[in-house]
Amino acid sequence: MGFDAYAWLLTDPETSVGSSPLADVPCLPQLPQLIRLKYATAVNRWTGLPSGAASLHGTTGGRLSRSLMWRELLSQYQVTDIASSVYRDRFGCWGFLDLWRIGAAAFTAADIEFLGHIAGPVTAALRHGLARTFIPATDGDQIPAGPVVLLLSPALEVRAQTPQTQRYLQVLVPPEAGDQAPVPAGAYNVAAQLLAAEAGVDDNPPVARVHLAGGRWLTLRAARMDTNPTIPAAAGGDVAVSIEPSTAGDRVTVFARACGLTPREAELLQHLAGGATTREIARQMFVSENTVQDHLKSIFDKSTAHSRPALLARALGT
Repeated sequence: MGFDAYAWLLTDPETSVGSSPLADVPCLPQLPQLIRLKYATAVNRWTGLPSGAASLHGTTGGRLSRSLMWRELLSQYQVTDIASSVYRDRFGCWGFLDLWRIGAAAFTAADIEFLGHIAGPVTAALRHGLARTFIPATDGDQIPAGPVVLLLSPALEVRAQTPQTQRYLQVLVPPEAGDQAPVPAGAYNVAAQLLAAEAGVDDNPPVARVHLAGGRWLTLRAARMDTNPTIPAAAGGDVAVSIEPSTAGDRVTVFARACGLTPREAELLQHLAGGATTREIARQMFVSENTVQDHLKSIFDKSTAHSRPALLARALGT
């Protein structure tokens, strides 16, 4: 199926917030606006698609102006249709894809059916692929210590940043040329989610856990700056995005989803990561020690780890 531009994002499986973007669109210089509008647009939002795929032309009955993103930006680029596909299963949301047609015929029903048909296999591949990134952390490219904060305007323009922020951004989204400044796309995504939550478009928290390399993960969070206590923070203040190494709890949460653990298995893994013994886990979960062992065996099978130390090494990165 033909298309003229695309935006492809991996997402945090728990919050559905974009973490690792890849895009080839004609409005890259307006990337902050594009991301802000994508999160603020309810029509065909990936968090609300009733099935694996839909077209903007089909959903709106040809009235593309019902889409905020199209009305305020994409109409300027003669975008005639967008095919949206989400990769989601019962363990979480793993990514979404937008395909654009510019000055061309709308996507057909067969196109959308095809995207919906492949959504299942792509979802499974994304989840299994993410599970394989959980390995004991290696030294590799060390992330510098220190507070890392990026300050954005309500329009997602960069206002200021702490000294270490540039280094983190270079690791998150390496620029194509070594002398180019990195694009803070991950920061734009969590900040855009904060704006969407404030507007009532989506209630997921503005948080994204991002895999780097060598078993390392970062967590991005967005919050409004409260510079004037007499004015509500959500009334238009700047947005602060923090970037920090993921906590053990954050890693275990994503690891459990990536491995397809049940809620009880995920709960057991959290206890195990906290250092609890079999007896302590049985007491905390109100089950027998034999049941704990049964759950552990299932976790070993799903994670391909064959011992408690190997399991924790993968989940915690130690």
